[in-house]
Amino acid sequence: MRFPLLRLLPLLWLLVSCSEQKTANIEHQKPAARTTPDSVAAAPSRPSAAPAAADTTAVQDVAAYLAGMPVSRTGELRDLVAQPAWQAFAIDADKSWASYHQTRTDKIRPWAAAELDSARQAAQTVFYPFSGPDFLNVATMFPTSQTYVLIGLEPVGSVPRRATLENPRLFPALKASLWSVLNFSFFRTNDMAVDLKSVELDGSLPLLMLFAARTGHQVTAIRYVQLNTQGQLLDADTATIRKPGPKIIPGVEMQLLNESGQKKQLYYFSADLSDWKLGTNKEAALKYVRTLGPLVTYVKSATYLMHKTYFSKVRNLILEQSSFVLQDDSGIAMKYFRPADWQFTYYGVYKRPINLFAKQYQPELTKAYADSAHRPRPLPFGTGYNWRQNDSNLLLARRRSAPAM
Repeated sequence: MRFPLLRLLPLLWLLVSCSEQKTANIEHQKPAARTTPDSVAAAPSRPSAAPAAADTTAVQDVAAYLAGMPVSRTGELRDLVAQPAWQAFAIDADKSWASYHQTRTDKIRPWAAAELDSARQAAQTVFYPFSGPDFLNVATMFPTSQTYVLIGLEPVGSVPRRATLENPRLFPALKASLWSVLNFSFFRTNDMAVDLKSVELDGSLPLLMLFAARTGHQVTAIRYVQLNTQGQLLDADTATIRKPGPKIIPGVEMQLLNESGQKKQLYYFSADLSDWKLGTNKEAALKYVRTLGPLVTYVKSATYLMHKTYFSKVRNLILEQSSFVLQDDSGIAMKYFRPADWQFTYYGVYKRPINLFAKQYQPELTKAYADSAHRPRPLPFGTGYNWRQNDSNLLLARRRSAPAM
């Protein structure tokens, strides 16, 4: 679930990006050579994926293709990556990702390594509600976690067919869909849906695959799954994924390998987390999350839904089951955290929310950020709706005692 329309942001971003590009490191932005078909096995631009072996799976090749990265020499897509359209797309993608890494990844990684050390140790499972297909940010914040559970309103989707990969409108649609997340750190959901549907990319899965490849993961397997009303994880077929019944939560499981060979699981479920909608399927999504044990919860650009009374069930689950919560101000309102149960570390700057969410202003946060005895710590990157570096905030809430399970 993401903020749909920011009409003024493209102009603002152009002004910001012009100054950022002047200081860009030329060597860092240099794209990988793609002038001959031999380049299908060349090393991709940073962050590099694990070397492609001869038995690279078909789904990994699709992920790499969507990401503008090399596919295996023996794969079925090797002829497509030799086409001028894909070559041009790949060069452009490398430039966009080089700029993204310079302005965000290269700043987030050292900050998170220093500030989230304890949270990372506890973060075998990371819960990311209201995420959409944003594996990019959670994998950057928590790169060593074993399991990621993402929930959004966007449909699950499917692995793109070859006809879709050959569609000349694919590359402009991907670029348009990624533009806001690479420049502002969040998706513009309505625009993304229009762009992707125009080329028969039918949900979150293609972008999850793309982000897996661009964060240095290999996709080793994909399985369609569903949650029944008991919160049990079951196999599902494509028909169920495309048209789930009212009591079924459709999802997908991705098996991943990171660059060091660590096995990971990424789950994405398409579900409405409002109290009313949870009642129609007997809280299946929450029942499943409760089986995962202690969590680290990450929340970003969540349209302030958990400020509202009718998102109380998912909010209470997070507060009951999380050892740590990392969020911007659009997550859980401060009034719901019991100070006796939590320790808080504030980062960056808290200002009033953007005009669309002006009613979600929190005087408690203004007071906390003005506390001269416990000054907020620096946040060297932008995140959330107030996406500029000097306007953004994050809160790390640490539970004082272990969650009661």
